[in-house]
Amino acid sequence: MAARKIASKFDLRPEERAPLSLLVSRQLRQAIVSGKVGTGTELPSEKELTQELGVGRSTVREAVRILQAQGLVSGGDTVSTKRPRVATEAALQSAAAVAIDNAMRLAQVPLGDLVELRVVLEGAAVEMAASRRDGLLSEARAAVDAMSEPGIDIERFRAADLRFHGALAGSAGNAAFPLVMGVLRSAIGSHLGEALDREPDAPKAMAKLAKEHGAILKAVLEGKGKRARELVTAHVREFYRRGTR
Repeated sequence: MAARKIASKFDLRPEERAPLSLLVSRQLRQAIVSGKVGTGTELPSEKELTQELGVGRSTVREAVRILQAQGLVSGGDTVSTKRPRVATEAALQSAAAVAIDNAMRLAQVPLGDLVELRVVLEGAAVEMAASRRDGLLSEARAAVDAMSEPGIDIERFRAADLRFHGALAGSAGNAAFPLVMGVLRSAIGSHLGEALDREPDAPKAMAKLAKEHGAILKAVLEGKGKRARELVTAHVREFYRRGTR
């Protein structure tokens, strides 16, 4: 069965000077980011795209490679029946985190600037979550319980920490918060494990952090948005301050 069309043949203007493969990749990218082709689904095969777009196979092949480099597409090769697949949401978020991390390192953006960006975004997220108090907060509670377990190791604590903050962002009622916060946390997330590794008494530090998480969640559940913002702001700033001493 032929794949449904996701693009159309090009009507190139004489003044258009971009390489044809780049134009093809842009059209395919638009089909992906617009939702016309969902995450995790297959694109038409190389042969089908060649026929659909009216361009050569080498052009299609290079266009797919561009999308692969951007993290939008995985799989596919020079075999005409092999179909590339749009990346999953998790893979797209991971690629975005890597891109942001690279950009931050190249631009030499200080960790402190990223921390303040996180403070602004997460403060707004918890305040909005407090006004909604939806079902995702049960996941935040489970994460706090996991962090409070006796004998928890740093890796498990870090995973629970990510779940906690992700659940709060998801409870804000703004679809952009989980994505942006997830990318930001991934870009600076290694700092948590490194900071705990440097703690002279890591179990004590993790117990303190778990208690702070519990207080933030309590404020959210009680609908105290401003208090939740104050607590998460102090929590984030203090942890990074201690980690960079």
